[in-house]
Amino acid sequence: MKILRSIAAVAVLAWTACAQAAQPYPSRPVKIVVPFPAGTATDTVTRVIANALSESLGQPVIVENRAGADGAIGAVEVARAAPDGYTLLMSTNGFCAVPAMRKSPPYHPLNDFSRISMVGRYSFFLYVNETVPVQTLPELLDYARARPGKLNYATGNPTGIVAMGQILALSKVDMVQIPYKGEPAGMADLVANRVQLMIGTPTTAGQYVAQGKLRMLATTLPSRSPAYPDVPTMEEAGVRGFSVASWAALQGPAGMPADIVQRLSDAMAEVLKRQDVLAQLSRQNFLPASSTPQELQAFIEEQLQTYAKTLKEAGVQPE
Repeated sequence: MKILRSIAAVAVLAWTACAQAAQPYPSRPVKIVVPFPAGTATDTVTRVIANALSESLGQPVIVENRAGADGAIGAVEVARAAPDGYTLLMSTNGFCAVPAMRKSPPYHPLNDFSRISMVGRYSFFLYVNETVPVQTLPELLDYARARPGKLNYATGNPTGIVAMGQILALSKVDMVQIPYKGEPAGMADLVANRVQLMIGTPTTAGQYVAQGKLRMLATTLPSRSPAYPDVPTMEEAGVRGFSVASWAALQGPAGMPADIVQRLSDAMAEVLKRQDVLAQLSRQNFLPASSTPQELQAFIEEQLQTYAKTLKEAGVQPE
């Protein structure tokens, strides 16, 4: 009897597995892990995308914040998840920076993930507290040179770390980094003048600029932002050779079935054509752009080389 019951139990499990496998994807809610705190640009953009994907996929798409370790905590969680398409990662350029910032990288960006689609580019700007007596980036750099090690800058994500590192290296300026777990916390201290400058997004800084508490000196974009056409690029402001790009891309664990990857990639392309989605992303100064999985693969490979080179030139030492 025990043998018969065991056989029956195995048969039930096998039948259940087959039944689940036969169900079209997705048959239950999908989770997108955001490796940064709530209120950040990545969190806001992902929630816009998730709402639209829910309609496209016919299932709820849930956003879960797993902040910490420059985005590595969330990335590792997704890398370890089942490759069934129900746990995804909204990765950013920090995804490629972290391996170059660690002596023992917590994940392998090429081997541990499945590419799905590019999502777009962030608009980052250099902000200073209103009390800093400068109006332009060259004035800020001259002010800092006259006060080596006296100005503090906040960093709340890998973009801030790498971008400021490159600016200081290219400009031969000495400032003190104050790291934060996320951009909102760093921005709060910038407004309170506990730090004097920070590279961040209009998502967290826009209201303070409007109130006159912060000033925008330059953008990390390769060309001027349509939303802030009077703000120069780093190159225009005199930082020659600045090359840090800020982006977002949807990925999943390694080994995802090709048909599920394609289903998600097609859904992303569809979502990023919707006028309501484009309008919401525009308010975040986010520049949407989808891609094929193959195009994203080539982009990730190029970014890994770029960030390794940039970090080395900026003097950022692996920890």
